[in-house]
Amino acid sequence: MTGILIKAISGFYYVSYNDSVYECKARGNFRKTGISPVVGDIVRFDLIDDTHGVLVKICERKNLLNRPLVANIDKLFIVSAYCTPSPDTVMIDRLTALAIFNNIEPIIVFNKSDMGNFDQLYNTYIKAGFKTYVISAKKNCGIVELKKEMTNSVCAFSGNSGVGKSSILNALFPTLNLKTGEVSEKLGRGRHTTRHTELFSVGNGAFVVDTPGFSTIETYENLFDFKQALPDCFPEFNDFLGQCKFSTCSHTIEKGCAIVDAVKSGDIQQSRHSSYVMLMSELKDVTAWNSKQK
Repeated sequence: MTGILIKAISGFYYVSYNDSVYECKARGNFRKTGISPVVGDIVRFDLIDDTHGVLVKICERKNLLNRPLVANIDKLFIVSAYCTPSPDTVMIDRLTALAIFNNIEPIIVFNKSDMGNFDQLYNTYIKAGFKTYVISAKKNCGIVELKKEMTNSVCAFSGNSGVGKSSILNALFPTLNLKTGEVSEKLGRGRHTTRHTELFSVGNGAFVVDTPGFSTIETYENLFDFKQALPDCFPEFNDFLGQCKFSTCSHTIEKGCAIVDAVKSGDIQQSRHSSYVMLMSELKDVTAWNSKQK
């Protein structure tokens, strides 16, 4: 049978199949391949009895994240709040780029709309080509629309601690009853309230992994490939790529750069280009031979 791995604890793997969950152990040959099952994997398993089985195969992965450790994510919901902490556009832009590079659709979510106005940020990300939602988990505003977005998808939530990821999931699916942490006034961030990665089946073909405390995602991908693909990971650049004066243009400060000119004309938001330049600066020393993440 083929199911989806929803939880892995101490060598036991819990697989969802046809609305039932089976506790499985992995065959010893997984140690030989060096590939370990992770949450989100599509797996083949053989039944031992009505509730137990043995994992026999991990199907090809669409993507694999390192932190949080999860595979086959369809949509990454990037959550920010109005304050405590206030939105970090560099963090948002880093996550959108990594998501696109890993074949994940990024969805922007601004929570705590009851505390202030998100119009400027909303317009920035809508203009950049992203699905963007303004919600209030506390007031249950925008929750229905967000829930529809999750249909038939494996979803992850990310963002700085304290932005309300667990509160959003509790508003979406009250039966989850996830723990939430108060925001530390001293640090301006929330306490890490989730200890392991778990995938929840929430109906309508949707699975969600709750990941409070994670402000970024890390992958097993080649950083040189990410560096090379970075311009393509900013969707609003697409109409201008290939129009620069020089084929080796980095799209940062060069004269004759179509991207830089588009920023000056307002066709590309300055904040988005600034994030791109920052990412390029971080990756400037990455070469083909030193690019593998440890």
